[in-house]
Parts: sequence; C-alpha cells; structure tokens
Amino acid sequence: MSNVAVVAVGGNSLIKDEKRRTVPDQYVAAAESMHHIADMLAAGWKVVVTHGNGPQVGFILRRSELGRHELHEVPLDSCGADTQGAIGYMFQKALHNEFKHRGMARQAVTVVTQVLVDRGDPAFQNPTKPIGSFMSEVEARAKIQSEGWSMVDDAGRGWRRVVASPKPQRIVERDAILALVDRGFVVIGVGGGGIPVVEDENGNLVGVEAVIDKDYASALLANTLPADLFVISTAVEKVALNFNKPNQRWLDRLTLAEARQYQSEGHFQKGSMGPKIDAIISFLERGGQQALITNPENIGRALAGETGTWVVP
Repeated sequence: MSNVAVVAVGGNSLIKDEKRRTVPDQYVAAAESMHHIADMLAAGWKVVVTHGNGPQVGFILRRSELGRHELHEVPLDSCGADTQGAIGYMFQKALHNEFKHRGMARQAVTVVTQVLVDRGDPAFQNPTKPIGSFMSEVEARAKIQSEGWSMVDDAGRGWRRVVASPKPQRIVERDAILALVDRGFVVIGVGGGGIPVVEDENGNLVGVEAVIDKDYASALLANTLPADLFVISTAVEKVALNFNKPNQRWLDRLTLAEARQYQSEGHFQKGSMGPKIDAIISFLERGGQQALITNPENIGRALAGETGTWVVP
C-alpha cells in the first residue's frame, strides 16, 4: 500500500472549553476535525484516525463514582472501550455526512483496539498518569486504604488517582485495521492509546488499570502498518523552540538528530509538546519516513508544504 497516513487527534480537541463539554458539543468539534480528514481523503490519502480520550474517561469515572451506591463501578479498561466506541461513533457519523455532501463513495469504521503491554513494565511500579476527579486529602487517604489506589497531590489543585502508563508493545487488532484500510475503509482505531492488556501465563489477554500514551501507540501503529506518514494534530500550527518566550522560534523542519537534541535541552515540555516529540522520535527510529505536527485546520496546507513542522530521519 502507499499514501497511508495515521493521524492522531487529541482528546482535548473535542472539548473547546469548560462551557462546551456535552456530547452534542463534542460532536460539533469532531465534525470540524473530520472535515479536514475528508480533505486528506479527497487528496488521495488512505487514513487511519487515532484519538485521545482523557476527558471522556474522566467523565465516565466521575459518573461511576457518583452512582456507586446504585450501580457497579466501571473498570478503567472498560472506560477505554466505552470511549473508543462513543468517540468512534462521532467520527463515523461526521465522516458519513462529509462523504455524502462531497459525493465521495467512502465509509468509515471504528475498531475497538487492544494494545499489549508488558506486565513487567517498570511503569506499573511507578504510577504517574492522573485520572478521575480531584478530591481532598482525607478522601484520598480513604481511597488508598479501601481501594489500594495510588494518589498524588496534583499541583495543589487537589488529590487525584494515578495509574501506570506502560509503553505499547503490540497493536492486537493490527491485521484487522490493515485489511480494512486495504479495502478502502477509513479506520478509527487505537482510541486513547488503546485498551491496555497483558498476557497471563496461558497467553490469554487480561485488561489492566493503566493508560497508554495515545501518541506512542499511534506511532507504533504507523510503524507496523506501515504508514507513509504520521501526523499529530494538536493545538498549534507549528512546533517552536523557547515556546511563549521573547526568543520563540517556529520550526518548519526538524531532523531526527535535531529533535533528540532539542528534546534533551528541555525545549519541549512534558505536559504538552514533549510526549509528541518523543512519539515521533520513536516512529522515526523504528524506520518511519516522515512525521508532521500541525493543528487540524492547517493539515491541508501543511501537506502542501505551506506550514506545519515536518520531522524526518
């Protein structure tokens, strides 16, 4: 296959602000992103869309907490599956409508995707990924006692549960995704980094309480399909050195060596651009040919060479 692109869409991109968090609000945002994906398809790309799900998982966990006196709580791996289906549905519907308006004979499909992680991954001994709602220290210590949760004080805003963020090892449904792309379907997969699973002593898959970084998992998918292009769609048009400082400098192009250097010099923050650059480095180190970082509305211009930050070996 050729002209295959994996496009990673951020979960936060579905929530414009605190006043627009409802499911209908999220669909409006999803439709905006899928409009730009349809542009890629019209230009001849075969596209696999991946996405984040952090806020949406948080909503499910909060509902589960509030309703625990009435109903069973939802395990974290099932939260991941729930959001893959719900966000996939929004993307499918938005793409269906785009295809209808453009007269394109295409169809989108969502693959609920499991991602294998190593049960011996050191991340399980050092949970760092905050999930769920904020609570007081008293409530947090009660959770530690009753549920065995790991809890941290999150920047003075309150206490939150933290879970492991292990590295993805294998996309379980990779062959299904590849077959669908080969048949001309637009695939939505690896939502939220995929549902983390481990193999037990008999080789059976078992869901675990963890969160996989969606850009790492998307990069792994891009390598193993393999894809010709890995796109990270984010909030900025380009990557910058000294971001938001007087000496800020936008970058049009980066080599792998430069990406490693700037990352080591601390130009890309852990909570924002850092993980995206790490994911692209991993993609290129495993043989990937080119990656692009830009915002959704500029994907078309970036593919034409007019904007965005390109990263190459």
